Amino acid sequence: MKKLVPVDSASALIDEKIKELGDWRGKTLAKVREIVREADPEIVEEWKWRGTPVWSHGGIVCTGETYKNVVKMTFAKGAALEDPSGLFNSSLEGNVRRAIDIHEGDKVDAAALKDLIRAAVALNLTGKSKPKPRRASRKRDDGGRAIFDNYCGAWKPRACRKPLPVVDRGGVTAPVKPDRFGFHLHRSCDPHLMDV
Repeated sequence: MKKLVPVDSASALIDEKIKELGDWRGKTLAKVREIVREADPEIVEEWKWRGTPVWSHGGIVCTGETYKNVVKMTFAKGAALEDPSGLFNSSLEGNVRRAIDIHEGDKVDAAALKDLIRAAVALNLTGKSKPKPRRASRKRDDGGRAIFDNYCGAWKPRACRKPLPVVDRGGVTAPVKPDRFGFHLHRSCDPHLMDV
């Protein structure tokens, strides 16, 4: 069993992996790494999944995996990227990822790869700028149970913003208690009781 060399950073671990490979795969991984760094100087190198170099900027851009017969660059959101040069040659059937398999003796089109990396970074950064939809505001009562601000929280195809119905209980008016999950279903919110 190999002992891991104690190093502080992901970059040092990637350096160590390139030296450890020592053959065409190490040279290819070093070349890919150089292209990635030139394409985006702000890219962050990471070491994940028990020894896989990962390059990130606003999310994972790509990985640099090494196998016996291939060096594989997997783009996390490759299916959403335009590839006019046809670099993607692996994992083409997936809905999200795409990969580039580099075999021994293959030449890497550095300009096309840089364009692809820049497009992946741009996709990551535009995906981060979209605000997430806000959920209905909820408060917590003393017991830690979620309660809604006087609105119906019933499960239904469209959102309900009607106040909870009030009932008369022996001269005292009080809102109808929600069920044990914190939901109350108005008669008008029930799709089976509503006029469609």
